[in-house]
Amino acid sequence: MNTLKSIQHCIASPFVNMGPIRLRQPLPSEGIENVDPFILLHHYGPYAISEFNNPFDLGPHPHRGFEPITLLFKGEQFHRDSLGNEMVVKAGGVQWTTAGHGIVHAEAPTKEFVQRGGELEGIQLWLNLPAKDKLMPPNYQHLEAAQIPKIVSADQKVQLNIIAGNQKEQIGLIQTQTAVNVFTAVAQENGMLTVDIPQNHQSLLYVLEGIVLVNDTQVLKKGENQMIVFNQDGNSIQFEAKTTSTILILSGEPILEKVTQYGPYVMNTQTEILEAMRDYQQGKMGYLY
Repeated sequence: MNTLKSIQHCIASPFVNMGPIRLRQPLPSEGIENVDPFILLHHYGPYAISEFNNPFDLGPHPHRGFEPITLLFKGEQFHRDSLGNEMVVKAGGVQWTTAGHGIVHAEAPTKEFVQRGGELEGIQLWLNLPAKDKLMPPNYQHLEAAQIPKIVSADQKVQLNIIAGNQKEQIGLIQTQTAVNVFTAVAQENGMLTVDIPQNHQSLLYVLEGIVLVNDTQVLKKGENQMIVFNQDGNSIQFEAKTTSTILILSGEPILEKVTQYGPYVMNTQTEILEAMRDYQQGKMGYLY
């Protein structure tokens, strides 16, 4: 029997400045440190990228102790890392990096995309790793849009993309370290879908574009309230699109461990942060030029 999860918080998605990049950051935000195991959510773009405007060229930088994930909705990005991976991620695609004990990577719109111009939009998500996995070997996974399992609603108006986790017997292809669901959805006007979410998962729904009624009670709209965090009750989330909408749904079993973060490192203690900084400076996370 489906029972809807109750709503814990309804949150705006305020703009923050990250160097030359202006983006939305609903997580963390005032009053909400994380939605364990998710510790950061950035919504960047849409940016009009051209040879005269390309702020999203991120040079080599390190990570340790978590999984930085990019879900690309518009445009093209080129990823390269200290493991030797070089990959073009296109709209609808996913790059899922397990930083583990350390990885250095860089990402930027492809040169071809910059030359021809176009819109760039994506979600950057930070997924925590439990203490036992924080120093595991780093890894990189890539999915193109065509590879991602999909579910279509009974009214044929909603497509749910199963990136990680499972839904209605469809299983995501991303290999995860903890129990998580990462779904995106594109919904036409009046499209409706009920999504199964385990009761013990922390969960959220974020609207990138459009107007969405959630659980028959709360309206989300870009530029106003854009994210809902749910309580650990019930076993489903329902949404109905009032206009054509793009939606992100996340859920995960909480890790329930202390988090200590500094810049690109997410560990459990301050000592581990200092060790990460030292290891990067000594080249123990690899090199990328």
